Amino acid sequence: MISNPTISSAFQSGKAFIPFITCGDPDLETTEKLLPLLERAGADLIELGIPFSDPTAEGSVIQAASERALKAGATTDRILDLAKRLQDNGQLTVPRVFMTYANVVFSYGKERFLKKAAEAGISGLILPDVPFEEKAEFDSACREQGLQLISMIAPTSHERISMIAKEAEGFVYCVSSLGVTGTRDRITTDVGAMVRLVKQTKDIPCAIGFGISNPEQAAEMAAKADGVICGSAIVKLIAKHGRDCLPVVEEFVRKMKEALIE
Repeated sequence: MISNPTISSAFQSGKAFIPFITCGDPDLETTEKLLPLLERAGADLIELGIPFSDPTAEGSVIQAASERALKAGATTDRILDLAKRLQDNGQLTVPRVFMTYANVVFSYGKERFLKKAAEAGISGLILPDVPFEEKAEFDSACREQGLQLISMIAPTSHERISMIAKEAEGFVYCVSSLGVTGTRDRITTDVGAMVRLVKQTKDIPCAIGFGISNPEQAAEMAAKADGVICGSAIVKLIAKHGRDCLPVVEEFVRKMKEALIE
């Protein structure tokens, strides 16, 4: 079993900032340059999206990013190769997790995918279309490779939260809003109550995602959890600036991380 950075290490130095990007948007060369910049700007853990033609949990921003990446030639193989290069070059030290869909893993070959992900320095996997009741299909296979399957809870999970938390690994991904990913002006869900339910069941970090788009929101959500996940706001910047996005995204991530420290 390969020993990659532990997901728990992301939460050991205060509140964790977790940026998400779609690999291959606008192209894989830009992704490869961007990832070390995310760490330099303060990312504690990086969520790498593997593009999929039908990303059901995603809003229009990340759907469009997947389309751009696929058109630019991003494939699972090429993304795994990119992750392996960065691992071998020692360019990233923070933990990385893949976020994708079950079909991507199945079509590549589950065991083959997980083995190559572990070899590429990946520490965990998020599969938003795999419900708790069906996670056993991935759980043991992930464990064999030293990967942690990240559990998600939603505002509608209610009594299922304790059940999900009991078996959770790495961190619990708390979905702040109903619906798909995307930036939101306000987050009205009682995320604090969700986090408290998790913590009553298991001492595991909780990170809040979906809709967090500016430093003020990040600070507000960090006060209620152990970390903050930001995707659509970053992907919007990449969509706007294309290959010139590097300094803009680095500055945005730095401001988001600073908001968690203040």
